[in-house]
Amino acid sequence: MSLVDYVIVLAAGEGTRMKSSTPKVLHSIAGRSLLGHVLTAVATLEPSSVRVVVGAGYEAVNNHLSEIAPQVTSVLQERRGGTGHAVQLALAGVGATGTVLIVAGDTPLLSGSTMTQLVEAHTQGGFAATVLTAEHPDPTGYGRIIRSDNGDLSRIVEERDATDVEREIEEINSGVYVFDLAMLHNAIGRLSSQNAQGELYLTDVIEILRKDGGRVVPVLTPDYLEILGINDRTQLAECAALMRDQINDGLMRSGVTMIDPTTTWIDVNVEIGPDATIYPGTALSGATKIASDAVIGPRSTLIDCTVECCATVIESYCKGATIGESASVGPFTYLRPGTILAKSARAGAFVEMKNASLGEGSKVPHLSYVGDATIGEGTNIGAATIFVNYDGVDKHHTRVGDHVRVGSDSMLVAPITIGDGAYTAAGSVITEDVPAGAIGVGRAKQRNVLGWVLRKRPGTKSAEAANASIEKGTSNP
Repeated sequence: MSLVDYVIVLAAGEGTRMKSSTPKVLHSIAGRSLLGHVLTAVATLEPSSVRVVVGAGYEAVNNHLSEIAPQVTSVLQERRGGTGHAVQLALAGVGATGTVLIVAGDTPLLSGSTMTQLVEAHTQGGFAATVLTAEHPDPTGYGRIIRSDNGDLSRIVEERDATDVEREIEEINSGVYVFDLAMLHNAIGRLSSQNAQGELYLTDVIEILRKDGGRVVPVLTPDYLEILGINDRTQLAECAALMRDQINDGLMRSGVTMIDPTTTWIDVNVEIGPDATIYPGTALSGATKIASDAVIGPRSTLIDCTVECCATVIESYCKGATIGESASVGPFTYLRPGTILAKSARAGAFVEMKNASLGEGSKVPHLSYVGDATIGEGTNIGAATIFVNYDGVDKHHTRVGDHVRVGSDSMLVAPITIGDGAYTAAGSVITEDVPAGAIGVGRAKQRNVLGWVLRKRPGTKSAEAANASIEKGTSNP
């Protein structure tokens, strides 16, 4: 059931203090843009229509909207004429009756539950307008709430237009409003730009509504942190830390162990099962899913990964990988997109894998690159093995069967197949298929050139050591 008829999101600001070519509302925290956070919270109200007023960087903002919320309507404010002007544009074509919620696009901490309470208070009271307010310990920069003797909202005065006495008021305007549509339509056209900014302030509608006999009521939220807006990189970081704490607190209360929540960064869409353990310095983002009893970290980054029950990832970077039940990764491992580790598989220290599957119980213990490959179960890939998958133009696939033993320092030049139960000799360059049960040997016969150092490197430490050994009769035959 829809709690509000219309929602207008104001997202046209320049965001000059961000010092960025990226529109302010497209900056991200916890894996979602500022605008995305606001639209997600607004969606809990199930509005009939959502309109987003865009301006600065509108092409990028519109492209983003088409990806995350194609159902919303974009309204272009070409000339930045203030919040009142933005609302005038957004109201074009909007019905004459009902309710409208207006919210800023740079308030990512604002929750759907708080907006629901605001809308319900407005609807139950039958007010002309209802304004969300908060008591801020440092109200600098915010519009101040001026209450009448009965506690209703008399007016909102912007910081630039406030007197010294008014600046001492700690109750501030959140920039979140609910209006009776008919009364807003009637008042919005009577705004004046006679103020310090020379703009049309939406806040001036409050005084117009009161003069028209409408009742305007402030609703005080107990948590001022929710209404914090973002104007610069410092505030962006502050809000990111606050959201990090909220996310981590919720996960810990659901049964996830975090050794150090302050160094653990988890996106809003990440899912983690109970009894999973997250060690310090870990970042989990995108569509990552961590199952129960998994252990992640320390100092690990997972992006769009799936980690099954009881798996471990230690000091590694993984993107687009699936890590199976009881599998182990790391330390210092790089799993790239398309990597799949089956149950109890292992990608050990200094291993890189890309578009490769590692079968149940198989191991790539250390110092290897596995690209574009399918590896069966129970197979061991020796240290310093390279799957040579690229010929300079195209990528090629390597298939390694079950219970294969690939010797250390092997080069598997794709496309080839290593059959079930086969071996490759250490130090081999394998360029042809190895049949099941065979051993592939692809190395040249060793040849020792006696006396080469004495002839070619006379006077060196190596030559001195060789001479001493020869004279003592201790040189190898």
